[in-house]
Amino acid sequence: MSRTEMIERGIAQLQRSDPRLAPIIERAPRFDVRPTRNRFRAIARSIVAQQISTAAAATIWQRVEAALGEQATARAVARLAPDRLRDCGLSARKASYLLDLATRVDSGSLPLERLGRVDDEGVIEALTAVRGVGRWTAQMFLLFGLGRLDVLAVDDFGLKSAIRKLHRLEALPDRETFTRLAEPWRPYASIASWYCWRSLESAD
Repeated sequence: MSRTEMIERGIAQLQRSDPRLAPIIERAPRFDVRPTRNRFRAIARSIVAQQISTAAAATIWQRVEAALGEQATARAVARLAPDRLRDCGLSARKASYLLDLATRVDSGSLPLERLGRVDDEGVIEALTAVRGVGRWTAQMFLLFGLGRLDVLAVDDFGLKSAIRKLHRLEALPDRETFTRLAEPWRPYASIASWYCWRSLESAD
């Protein structure tokens, strides 16, 4: 089965299994997240995006790429001085995280090209060895970098907000409630998550 067919099957299943999500799926653009060729760039962008808005993260990343003057590779980033990264809008801590990632990838101690053959927990274990990369960042790489279709980031604030909105909860769900309410999404939690994020863009 092709990836497109898997996605279509997943969307159809989600529309049946989660009636609250079905109208959002109908209104939103079609899910079409594909594995990225530049895996370093995907992880680096996730580090930049930690605990800031999507718009702010995009602006900072554009500045990083402008400072590089070339494609964002591990070797190119490793050559940047910390002050250059801070000038792009990164905190000193995030600059150190990005440089640690770049150094590990460039040296070969973190072979990103092999991660596509590793299961989800193995990928998370490998990535969380990098300074500043926690489970959430690793899960974003699984979803947006490797294109895995069943990633459920239970600590993602946006997803918790979307579930609260969809189920009309009084407060953000705890991990147990989140996991229970998201059970109908399996094994297509990545697709459901993407549509949940889209639901937050709506004023409804």
